[in-house]
Amino acid sequence: MDEAQDYFGERVAAGYDDSSHTFEPGDVEATVGLLAELAGHGRALELGVGTGRIALPLAARGVPVHGIDLSSAMVARLRAKPGADAVGVTIGDFATTRVEGTFSLAYLVFNTITNLTTQDAQVACFQNVAAHLEPGGCFVIEVGVPPLRMLPPGQNVLPWRAGPVEWVCYTYDFAAQRSQGHYIVLDGGRGEYRTIPFRYVWPAELDLMARIAGLRLRDRWAGWKREPFTAESQGHVSVWEKPA
Repeated sequence: MDEAQDYFGERVAAGYDDSSHTFEPGDVEATVGLLAELAGHGRALELGVGTGRIALPLAARGVPVHGIDLSSAMVARLRAKPGADAVGVTIGDFATTRVEGTFSLAYLVFNTITNLTTQDAQVACFQNVAAHLEPGGCFVIEVGVPPLRMLPPGQNVLPWRAGPVEWVCYTYDFAAQRSQGHYIVLDGGRGEYRTIPFRYVWPAELDLMARIAGLRLRDRWAGWKREPFTAESQGHVSVWEKPA
């Protein structure tokens, strides 16, 4: 995959905020609360800012927010929302795009690190963040633990969701450490299919990427409410810190 390829064009952006299974209001509140605490009195950089579901309420709490996103269609939705003037946005690949100034916080939510489909690109993302962070600043990632143990024995297809209007499944390439999302949406009796590639990544691998970038692990939880991270956790919120 070309890391600069945009899989979140107009058709996806148009319904992104209506995807009720993706975000719950309580989840957003918990996410924004923790991010505001970590930002302190400094600025925040959101990688993959999208439609602003996190950036806008974070800015409303008084945290100056700047976002990077490749999708002009997603950013157009952000720009149409109240309070959007408080969020600066740069269009570009968040693994390499630089913006002016430094930040006390950078963050990637909802599995967005996996949209970088090579290890080199994920490492570059950590290095890019480290270059933006102030000493003592934090980098936060929310991402799922690869669900390989949920796969049926001998299979590489994981059914994820099946409803009257939407079917979702994921296929896995274990040798390449990649997955492919397959999405079918029914509308008026017609089906629309799209697919998005991902690179799944393990917590220990992310820690190594952080070390390469000069960051060190500060905290890891199973969720935004600081639930303990255990062997049974299906996802994690990890915080790496740039040494002061």
